[in-house]
Amino acid sequence: MQLISFARGAPSLDIIDVDGLKAAAVRAFEADPAGITAYGTSVGYLPLRSWIAAKHGVEADQVIVTNGSMQADALLFEHLVKPGDAVIVEKPTYDRTLLNLRNLGATVHPVTVEADGLDVEELRALLESGVRPVLAHIIPNFQNPAGVTLSAEKRSALLALAGQYGFTIFEDDPYADIRFRGEKLPTMLSQDTAGVVVHASSFTKTIAPGLRVGYLVGPKETIGGIAKRATTVYISPSMVAEAITHQFCVSGDIDRSIAAVSATLGERARLLAEGLRKHVPDATFVEPDGGYFLWVELPEDVDTTLLETVAARDFGVAVVKGSDFLLEGGRNSVRLAYSAVLTDQVDEGVERLAAAIEAVRKAS
Repeated sequence: MQLISFARGAPSLDIIDVDGLKAAAVRAFEADPAGITAYGTSVGYLPLRSWIAAKHGVEADQVIVTNGSMQADALLFEHLVKPGDAVIVEKPTYDRTLLNLRNLGATVHPVTVEADGLDVEELRALLESGVRPVLAHIIPNFQNPAGVTLSAEKRSALLALAGQYGFTIFEDDPYADIRFRGEKLPTMLSQDTAGVVVHASSFTKTIAPGLRVGYLVGPKETIGGIAKRATTVYISPSMVAEAITHQFCVSGDIDRSIAAVSATLGERARLLAEGLRKHVPDATFVEPDGGYFLWVELPEDVDTTLLETVAARDFGVAVVKGSDFLLEGGRNSVRLAYSAVLTDQVDEGVERLAAAIEAVRKAS
């Protein structure tokens, strides 16, 4: 039985523009052979840095390009967070965010994610109780793992709270362009008048994960400090990967790639939601407007730690248990990533998951 995997947030090969990347690589070596084969600077390949700055309407020295957004995250966390510092995270949130912050010795304060994003009033109450975070990590668009989007009203409220209480908003936004329904919302970075936002994104979801190209945009002083720190981690990120990315972007291939990826994933998300309603009618979830993920709450008699094992071992379908994305709780939740599941396999995957759920119920 071939495994159908809803476990990993990675694109299937059929939505990666391999031919476009090959052509971009040729153009990169033809246009700048000396630049891309030499050591670069810690801020990344300068033409790509300028392209990103123009995309976000900022100066180039507000941008650092890194080896993937995970490294961007790590550099920012190490720059801002000291042992014992309070940090706000969403509940649930990306599992590696929790791991990185706990490894740094941060005191992590999870705040509930609702259907329209972070519960701002819960955060306000936490701040009024005396908690003084240095950082709030927010995934505003098609959140990983919950799939929800932070509303315009909550973005404004969060900016106001950051200004009032003096913390940095880390706007971790790799999924924003993969929207297949609804209107795009402005970034918090674009509305930041107080210098409280550091924005991160990557080309993993819009081009290909193997490029390993991510970036940070923020206040010049913050980016400058991170650039100095980066020189102790590496001489420079990959000039070859970043030059290929630059050529892919300036040619317009990225716009075509985003359109193709969004259309395909929109269909997969629709089929996943339909399959859940049909095969797992007692599941509850928020259908995403974009991105890679859908978060499912199952009835309390379904232990998803057991389900994760049984589903893969006995039914050939992989999922990730919800407790991976929480400091506590998530016993009956799962994250389903539809990005890597081929369109004609989605319904079968949900059927297998439904059978695994039934088996877990009978065993309990």
